[in-house]
Amino acid sequence: MRDRTEIIAGRTVLFFNPQGSVLSKPADANDFIGEVWGQNAETAVIPVSRLGPDFLQLRTKLAGEVIQKFVNYQIRLVFLGDISKAVESSTALRDFVHESNRGRVVWFLPHEEEVRQKLIIGTHSSPS
Repeated sequence: MRDRTEIIAGRTVLFFNPQGSVLSKPADANDFIGEVWGQNAETAVIPVSRLGPDFLQLRTKLAGEVIQKFVNYQIRLVFLGDISKAVESSTALRDFVHESNRGRVVWFLPHEEEVRQKLIIGTHSSPS
């Protein structure tokens, strides 16, 4: 399976393949951002299978550094897949995911259909 792009609500979305290089250090984000630019996409959907083992451990600051890179380049970032076990074991992660999902820039979503729904809803609401 390859990465694929889709137009959703008038925006180009790059869905990364579940297999491939992993976000295990901040510099790894550059490769993902390069792919997003190469596809002229505005949104990157990264499967949780592409996250390094420490990514969801907020104390490592890896997630924050990676997310900041995407934000700096004005790329919406979606982490796609089930992270419920990690969320259950960390109050800080639970709160971070909850607040992220309330915004418009970074989302943690379990299913691809939710990505489509949030993008469609986002085009019909006022900027925050």
